[in-house]
Amino acid sequence: MSPRRPLPKAVYWRRRALVLIVAVAIVSIIAIVAWPRGGSDAASGGTPPGTGETPASTTTPGALAECDPAKLKLTAETDAAEYASGVLPRLWFTITSNATEQCTIDAGTDVQVFTISSPSGEGDEVYWRSTDCQTAPTPHKQILKPGVPVATEPITWDRTRSSPETCDATDEPQVGGGGASFDLVVQLGDLASEKKRFYLY
Repeated sequence: MSPRRPLPKAVYWRRRALVLIVAVAIVSIIAIVAWPRGGSDAASGGTPPGTGETPASTTTPGALAECDPAKLKLTAETDAAEYASGVLPRLWFTITSNATEQCTIDAGTDVQVFTISSPSGEGDEVYWRSTDCQTAPTPHKQILKPGVPVATEPITWDRTRSSPETCDATDEPQVGGGGASFDLVVQLGDLASEKKRFYLY
């Protein structure tokens, strides 16, 4: 075998240039793959990584307009149409908005009035009113969605007469039964429901 002779310097420079070009190309490919595209989602207001959906917005009552009373329907409700002797009626109301947008209404116990009356010879005789002996009324802002009724928690009528003067009495007079008819009307501020009739036995 003949001894190896050194190659021309031009060959070495071409090899070094080729290695350098390959190295630069590899680094460029890695940088392109790793570099974030479009900037940070948090800074641009985009969807957070990994969620796949737009974050839900939170609606607060203060961000909505007051409901138009002309577009609200208040409905008095009872859990039965007839009550056997000793069975106590449960009362509540539902409120529905016919508006096209969400709105808010004052619906706390500070503006609720439940009134039970019965027809008599001289008009309706009031037997019981929820505000006669009410304690610690509470305000509440209720959000109403279009066409979605919202119901209050039921209250129970103990079948007694009420008046502000007898709130501390322990033997309030009981209301008679025997098939007597009674009407429930609910008010929410200036808004009033139609009569809901039921019977006591």
